[in-house]
Amino acid sequence: MAKTIFITGASRGFGRLWAEAFLKRGDKVVATARNPETLNDLVQQYGDAILPIQLDVNNREADFAAIEKAKQHFGTIDVLINNAGYGLFGAIEETSEQEAREQIETNVFGLLWLTQAVIPVMRAQGHGHIIQLSSVLGVATLPVLGIYNASKFAVEGLSETLATEVKGFGINVSIVEPNGFATDWGGASAIHTQSMPEYEAVKAAFAEGATPEFFGVPEATSEAVLKLVDAENPPLRLFLGKVALPWVKQLYAQRLASWEEWQDVAVAAHGK
Repeated sequence: MAKTIFITGASRGFGRLWAEAFLKRGDKVVATARNPETLNDLVQQYGDAILPIQLDVNNREADFAAIEKAKQHFGTIDVLINNAGYGLFGAIEETSEQEAREQIETNVFGLLWLTQAVIPVMRAQGHGHIIQLSSVLGVATLPVLGIYNASKFAVEGLSETLATEVKGFGINVSIVEPNGFATDWGGASAIHTQSMPEYEAVKAAFAEGATPEFFGVPEATSEAVLKLVDAENPPLRLFLGKVALPWVKQLYAQRLASWEEWQDVAVAAHGK
């Protein structure tokens, strides 16, 4: 059965690819972008099946208005995909207040506002699926992406909590955690801090580790997202790409070993 999908950041990257995949199979899509003209070709091809909306996700009032417009237009919102976001590259010491606030504003608060806006719609329907775009960097970290890491760790905690709060309303929550993919996320879409020479070595090591094998093919993710949307019991978390899970398994083995090593200290701190 066709679904109505509301997806943010649909002008490029994953958002664009997934919007097209949904439209091709007959779903209805509410596609938001800062510049909706980037969606004109999809409107010409798919007509009334797509509703483009100009949206800056940082504007809470506009987020609520966009959800209401989508509900009035299509009558339902079956799936919300909070895809809008970007990467801030730079050492933590280099990051300005404005850069840090804007990163968190978009990646965390923009997602939060749209989530808050869609919950009453889905609760009234008795069903819905909220899909939050996180990253493998929401469970692991890399240097030079500290504020981005922090934003995705926030998305993880917010979304895991949300899942327990809305399950009784018939609403599922999934957190999608891609490893690196060959989109323009690290190119035209990225923001870079003003460099300090003290971090040249760290950045060089980071660049050296970003080998082609680390980056997946963006178009290959569409089938996985279609399966996620169609799943009767979707997972809370879904990695995209072959690099993410082996990396995280190794990381968590190291964490568990460290926690066990310090368990005597932890227990003593309990006090009774």
